[in-house]
Amino acid sequence: MLNLLRENAVLALFACLALGHLVGKLRIGPITLGGICGTLIVSMLIGAQDVGVNADVKNVAFALFIFSLGYIAGPGFVANLNAKGLRFGALSIMEAVLVVVLAVSITSIGGLDVGTGAGILAGAATESAAVGTAQEAIAHLSGITPARSKELQAHVATAYSVCYLFGLITIVILTSQLFPRLMKIDLADASRELWQKMRGDDATLEPGQEASMPALVGRTYQVAQGDGSTIAALEDAVERGASIEGVKRGRKVLSVAPDLVLATGDRVLVVGRREAVMRVGDALGPETTGVPGLESPITVREFVLTDRKLSGETVTAVNHAHPVETEGVYLTGLQRVGQDLPATGETVLRHGDTLTVVGMASKVDRFQKKFGAKVRTESADWIYIGLGICLGVLLGEVVIHIGSANLTLGTGGGCLISGLVFGWFRATQPTFGAYPPVAAQTMKDLGLAMFIAVTGLAAGPDAGPLLKQYPLLLPLSGILMVVVPAFLGLWIGRRFLKIEKPILIGAIAGQQCSTPAITAITNTANSSVPMLGYTITYTLSNFLLPLTGPVFVGIIGLRT
Repeated sequence: MLNLLRENAVLALFACLALGHLVGKLRIGPITLGGICGTLIVSMLIGAQDVGVNADVKNVAFALFIFSLGYIAGPGFVANLNAKGLRFGALSIMEAVLVVVLAVSITSIGGLDVGTGAGILAGAATESAAVGTAQEAIAHLSGITPARSKELQAHVATAYSVCYLFGLITIVILTSQLFPRLMKIDLADASRELWQKMRGDDATLEPGQEASMPALVGRTYQVAQGDGSTIAALEDAVERGASIEGVKRGRKVLSVAPDLVLATGDRVLVVGRREAVMRVGDALGPETTGVPGLESPITVREFVLTDRKLSGETVTAVNHAHPVETEGVYLTGLQRVGQDLPATGETVLRHGDTLTVVGMASKVDRFQKKFGAKVRTESADWIYIGLGICLGVLLGEVVIHIGSANLTLGTGGGCLISGLVFGWFRATQPTFGAYPPVAAQTMKDLGLAMFIAVTGLAAGPDAGPLLKQYPLLLPLSGILMVVVPAFLGLWIGRRFLKIEKPILIGAIAGQQCSTPAITAITNTANSSVPMLGYTITYTLSNFLLPLTGPVFVGIIGLRT
């Protein structure tokens, strides 16, 4: 079998992906390794048997991963360059600065080589992208042989694997278990209370449950006590929580207008939030069965928010500021950087958010025309994507000479920046350059998995000696470099930023770019409320942390 893997690189690569993601599903309490950590462990074990894949595969996969990462995060990153976003961004900036300082200190005190130090930084920060950017920066160091460069790059992967594992366990335990206790809260209760405050009601659901009565409904009523009421008066009475979408008088379907006066016997179709619809029904008369001519279908549509004026505004504020465009349209879902957020009146919208809205087709069309662009599922525009990656690679070729060190963004940093720009520009001009969210997410995940697999295969032969040399230093470094920024983030978030406790816990997971941590947090909280903090710091840290690799290599390179 090993001979077959040595002779067939495709088989070796996808065996690492399959087995690695299988290992990544193993669960210990609230912790799962995840597919990337599992892939790295499996690929290093296989690589130790002299199985390898051409390094060009790694470079291509990394370019696809890092560009897609930037593309997805681009709209959110730009949208967070404001007072509130930068308030949370203080945590991300602190994280980036502190991990560099700690990594430099550990490397200097421990007498480590630049590769091992860079691996500690990337692993403890649980930022896979930093592996690639650090390895590229090492390749540009002057005064070292190709063989030494390859050895240092292998050390990055080995140190990363150990520190990632211990860093992952540490951040999950801190955020989902220890920090709620330190702040003297039950995370589930605190999240529920904050959710109720945002929604203005006390509706809660446990995991795996769905509402027995849907939040959005359509009902038909026959006018009895509502004789003489106008459409506008009825809708205003429920503060736009419901809208009248059809009126039938005898056999004639009337044109709905705000000043239309209802008469006894009219059949009225009311659509909206269940409580508001029932209140309108109480004002009209008894509910009836479906009426021919009033069965207008409801449209459900996803679109990307492109109107910059709405960024930073709450849903309620938008409804009040734009009564015509939002009338009869209801927000039922909101996604930011691939994460579901609570869709409530107090949720703050950001440029590039994906909104799910429900309403009559004509009203949804009017809403979309004013505020955004429909999420398209057509094939990706590889002209746009290819151009973005090319520009990113060229940007990464720029080298700044400082003494004996050559500082460069490399393919990783260059493609990350180009991805941010291209993703942001696509969100503002959604008529071209399609890269459907599902396609972008798939390319990001596949690119990262392939990059990690090839990296692990190359590092396999050198992993054993390095682990024997530093059996305690690597695990302890991984723990230390998570504990210090996390506790500092907790202190800053409560003492100076005054962030709500459940949201702060999510923000700390985001500053670490830890998807397993936010998964454990939301499971503990039985709520997506912590996501409100996570998405902001996650977006900013996804840009900052990959850049720490070249910065660290540059600093240590200056000392060697």
